[in-house]
Order: sequence, then structure tokens, then C-alpha cells
Amino acid sequence: MPGKILSVKANPGQAVKKGEVLLILEAMKMENEIVAPQDGTVASINVSAGDSVEAGATIATLN
Repeated sequence: MPGKILSVKANPGQAVKKGEVLLILEAMKMENEIVAPQDGTVASINVSAGDSVEAGATIATLN
């Protein structure tokens, strides 16, 4: 969904568990937690706090 990145909670190389918060995205005046869909390691975070993103944008990848 399109919105603005409020904060980044994970770093590349960090191990994450399914459901762990990676980013906070503000959309339609609501804060949405973007969580890890599965256990893994954060390969990349492609946004920074304050960035605007469009629907379908790749904002993070996991290994």
C-alpha cells in the first residue's frame, strides 16, 4: 500500500522470526507494522525513515 516510512526496526544481516516488526508504514493516517512473513535473515532494507513508497514497491528482502 502507498504510504510513508515512519521508522525502520530491522537491519541487514539481522535474524528475524515470523511476525517480527521490520518497519512502520504510515498509510491513510494509520501506522501499520510491516512484519517478517517467515523466519530468516534480513538481506536488505530498501527504504529509510521519511521515504514515500508506492503500492507494490519492494521495501525489504529476506534470505
